[in-house]
Amino acid sequence: PNNDPEVQLIVIVGSTSTSTENNFTFYHLLRPGASTWNFTHLYVSTPPSQAATPRPTQHHSCETYIYSASFCTSATQPTISTMSMANRSKMSLKRKFVADGVFYAELNELLTRELAEDGYAGVEVRTTPHRTEIIIRATKTQNVLGDKGQRIRELTSVVQKRFDFADGAVELYAERVQNRGLCAQAQAESLKFKLLAGLAVRRACYGVVRFVMEASAKGCEVIVSGKLRGQRAKAMKFGDGYMIKTGHAGQVYTDTAVRHVLMRQGVIGIKVSIMLPQDLKGVIGPKIPLDDVVTILEPKEEPSPESILQAQQAAEAAAAAAAQAALQAQLLAQQQAELAAAAGAAPEMDPTMAAGF
Repeated sequence: PNNDPEVQLIVIVGSTSTSTENNFTFYHLLRPGASTWNFTHLYVSTPPSQAATPRPTQHHSCETYIYSASFCTSATQPTISTMSMANRSKMSLKRKFVADGVFYAELNELLTRELAEDGYAGVEVRTTPHRTEIIIRATKTQNVLGDKGQRIRELTSVVQKRFDFADGAVELYAERVQNRGLCAQAQAESLKFKLLAGLAVRRACYGVVRFVMEASAKGCEVIVSGKLRGQRAKAMKFGDGYMIKTGHAGQVYTDTAVRHVLMRQGVIGIKVSIMLPQDLKGVIGPKIPLDDVVTILEPKEEPSPESILQAQQAAEAAAAAAAQAALQAQLLAQQQAELAAAAGAAPEMDPTMAAGF
């Protein structure tokens, strides 16, 4: 299987039936050039020392042994499988969440080791019905892409073959970090390479803290532990500003990264925590405000009672004047209508009188 590069072949040797046991199938894992079994890969219910005398056989130049001891049945035998992203649709919901977590953890570890010098700052996996998009966040995106995109294509091929993606089912993209001073992973990598270059611990840590605070962060804390000077291990803490470590605000506002520096005298641990500022647009920080931040608004200017009374009187006077004007207009229109009706109803002249008789 893919998760064990040493195992090259799986052979079903055969099955047997006795008077006291049911049919059992022997699953033997063969290794070319191996002379003995590795019992971590055999599912034997009894210890090998208590089993019957083995019968040696020859198969592909590998000396194998078939034990007549009790093996587990096919119903209870553990399945040998690797996490294939192509078979995720057939998994149960619980196994799918576990598979997604394992996939993200292994992918993040791969990119952390491969792109450490290029300012790797995290990865985001977006799953669509047609393909899986992997967005790599880094400070030096041009180095991630490589010459004419060669490096990103190599990473795509590695991910595709490792997790059994179909052709064209996975795509890798590089995204530049907008503000590397507010990215804990980028600062942890920077501090790591400073220590590897031989810079003093205090100078390197204070430089990181100052750079983070100048990038409009609310707070920063750097913890370095290990054999810093001499053979005695100790921890040093450098901080500035405001830092929340507990509660929901500690999860939303705090960005944390941990790195291990392999020095000559031993391993040094680095932990960088950055308190992000609030951003209503959600670009450099979370949108939601902190729970203990109270904003006091300026009181509105209240008008005096005299001004309110004068305004009401003016409004009433304006309404009365408007009603009086409307009444006068109505009366004038009524008079004009009566005059027009009287002019149209005048008696006509007798035709005989009009003829002069």
